[in-house]
Amino acid sequence: MNAATQQLQEGQASAAPKAVLLLIPGMLNGNDIWDGVIDVLSMKAGDSIRVVIGDVLTQSTIEDMARDAWRCLDGVAPGTPFYVAGFSMGGYVALEMLANQKHPIREAWLLSTSALPESHASAPMREKAITSFESDFEKTIQNTARWGTFEKTAEQLQPVVQSMRKLGAATAIRQTRAIMKRSDHRDRLRGLDIPVHIICGKEDRITPMALSQELARTIPSAQLQVIERTGHMLPFEQPALLAESMGARIVG
Repeated sequence: MNAATQQLQEGQASAAPKAVLLLIPGMLNGNDIWDGVIDVLSMKAGDSIRVVIGDVLTQSTIEDMARDAWRCLDGVAPGTPFYVAGFSMGGYVALEMLANQKHPIREAWLLSTSALPESHASAPMREKAITSFESDFEKTIQNTARWGTFEKTAEQLQPVVQSMRKLGAATAIRQTRAIMKRSDHRDRLRGLDIPVHIICGKEDRITPMALSQELARTIPSAQLQVIERTGHMLPFEQPALLAESMGARIVG
């Protein structure tokens, strides 16, 4: 039993939730990337939402990450509303789940992500990133934190950097390889008929706004929201906004 499933089942034992919300972290993010979102959701929704966080740290493919994410729902009562939110790499996992649903997904949030497969142009950049992780991991994560946020000081970025440092280069490389092998689900996504919220920062330099716009055009039921003065790290930079978006749709 993974930690998320245990968390879910322990919550059910005390009080059956009205809805389950699965949060999927991005690359080199621990569960703590969602702390601000969960804090606001807890204030807004109380125990009416059971939040679980998918484990994406040990798998070698996006498909395996999605497989293990589905296992978070083991023991969920039939008919329990299920929602999913994926950030960056976690968005690739959420897209995999949306394309191959093992349990009906009622609504989804796709944050700072893209539906495009790896391209001939992007693959060399991934290989360069792997080389950087291998040669100077500390410098690479410092640069990633700065590049992935908008107008944050070094002090403000320390929680992000510390989380990346704790996860280590091997995790970064494994996740990068998984991203490079991700599937192209655009044909299936064009048939989605559930609400999908695509949110991106206007200043996102890692997954630029154009990719979110393309994703919104791919999914007929999608709504795009662009956040001013915000970079790539939406759960870190705009936790209250994300929590309000999720809470308003899940509990009203």
